[in-house]
Amino acid sequence: MASMEIKSINSKFWQNRNVFITGGTGLLGSWVIKLLHEKTRANIVVLIRDHIPDSHLFLDKMFPQINVVKGSVEDYLLIERILGEYEIDTVLHLAAQTIAPIANRNPLSTFETNIKGTWTMLEACRRSPNIKKIIVSSSDKAYGESRTLPYVEETPLKGQHPYDVSKSCADLIAQAYYSSYNLPVCITRCGNLFGGGDLNFNRLVPSVIRSVLFGECPVLRSNGKFIRDFIYVEDAALGIIKAVESMDDINIVGQAFNFSNENPILVIDMVSLIMKKMNSKLDIKITNESMNEIYKQYLSAYKAKTLLDWKPVYSLETGLNKTIKWYKSFFNIQNK
Repeated sequence: MASMEIKSINSKFWQNRNVFITGGTGLLGSWVIKLLHEKTRANIVVLIRDHIPDSHLFLDKMFPQINVVKGSVEDYLLIERILGEYEIDTVLHLAAQTIAPIANRNPLSTFETNIKGTWTMLEACRRSPNIKKIIVSSSDKAYGESRTLPYVEETPLKGQHPYDVSKSCADLIAQAYYSSYNLPVCITRCGNLFGGGDLNFNRLVPSVIRSVLFGECPVLRSNGKFIRDFIYVEDAALGIIKAVESMDDINIVGQAFNFSNENPILVIDMVSLIMKKMNSKLDIKITNESMNEIYKQYLSAYKAKTLLDWKPVYSLETGLNKTIKWYKSFFNIQNK
């Protein structure tokens, strides 16, 4: 697997490229940083809002070796300063509030980060003469509910609930900046990300793994019958990197791309698979209390495979093996 991963990154493309990444302490951002830091000689500048010592960015010892700025994506003057002083030419805007239940409880903070943060970033990029490539990370949630599945990139964006709406809006804002100002933007839409480094334990995969490791019955907020599209985080990170590398082709700029392993699965089956891999006989506690969630969501990745020459490296099971291994190590460290 490692050799395939290395070959999929064009290290020459990234050499001495000044790259600005938001959301560095998040799951996706930290893995994008890790791959670029280990496989290329890009000059990386990362924006972080909070100091999170248990985050993948800190635990993997990347933090002391990259340029880090502390602040908010909604701070226009800060973003403008970063783009100018670090002579940024490539922006990977990955920062977001990504948890649907938090968005339901606190929609304003979610809208501030996900919507205002996006227009702030794009407006600063519009005014920066050095910017050549921009990625805005969206989500399958931006599509909202659709009777026609899998989602393709032309599926209308119709989010209805706070988190979904925030992603629909950010996605459309990115499209507007391309259409109206010819800003060099590509949009990426991933399914449910999972992998080592995810500290949001109200998400399904880390929640189940942690429960099993500590001998507690996993709690499932839904009835288990929702269908979801899970993608291992390194495959999504590689997709974003591949999209940037492809943007020298003017036909790629302005496009949106879905990233998926195209293997939709019932939530209850995902939980059972994790428990099987961990040799757990614990009962699953189903509370059926989730609200404002879409019943079926899964993506077609045909466009990314065809135009970007991207394909997932990791199967669902291989990704879970790596993820479980990461959390075993993480909790051993914490419990010393």
